[in-house]
Amino acid sequence: MRGKFEAQVRDLEQELLKMATLVEQMVADSWRALTERNAGLAEEVIRRDDLADQMDLDIEGRCMRLLELHPSEPHQLRIIATAMKVIADLERMADIAVDVARAAKALHGEPFFKPLEDLARMAELTKKMVREAFTAFVRRDLRLVRQVCADDDQVDKLWYSLRDELMAYMRKDPALVTQATHLLLVARYLERIADHATNVAERVDYMETGALKQLARAHTAEGTDRR
Repeated sequence: MRGKFEAQVRDLEQELLKMATLVEQMVADSWRALTERNAGLAEEVIRRDDLADQMDLDIEGRCMRLLELHPSEPHQLRIIATAMKVIADLERMADIAVDVARAAKALHGEPFFKPLEDLARMAELTKKMVREAFTAFVRRDLRLVRQVCADDDQVDKLWYSLRDELMAYMRKDPALVTQATHLLLVARYLERIADHATNVAERVDYMETGALKQLARAHTAEGTDRR
């Protein structure tokens, strides 16, 4: 029975990684749809959300069935508990990628009033965090866990800087309000994806150590709450 249970847990991990791969691609494609002004790609990201939702439900069902087996190995229990938390973060990342895709559709064909250099840096760092959070899960790598948490601070700094810059543009020129609002929302969406990647990293730490800890700072003072 124990060998069968361990095989089922390994299968669960593989299904979770398939969902992670899907969501990581959705995040990357939503950003590409924005920068390339590709409405077709944006629509494809939106369509994939149904698949992410179904995978979320399927994996949750697997977790519940495994818990019914009452395993005696604490580490196996922590893997299942981690999977149940991680799929919730993945489902939210998928939803937020859809929000970025919708912003891309809204801005389709419209020239940007400013270079997207800072937003691009934020997007690249966010995608790196998502990738490394799940690499940490696969490798049980606590060094990568801490790297993800450190990168979250950098994303937050970029978010605050972009927020202030875009609001200044809007105050200076009302004609820029619509596009600047969309870009502001995209920056906020990226910051939220980074928060969910951080949640994943922290759950990997719990899975390996058995201790629940908040490893990244919560920036509630400026209106951002990771939880």
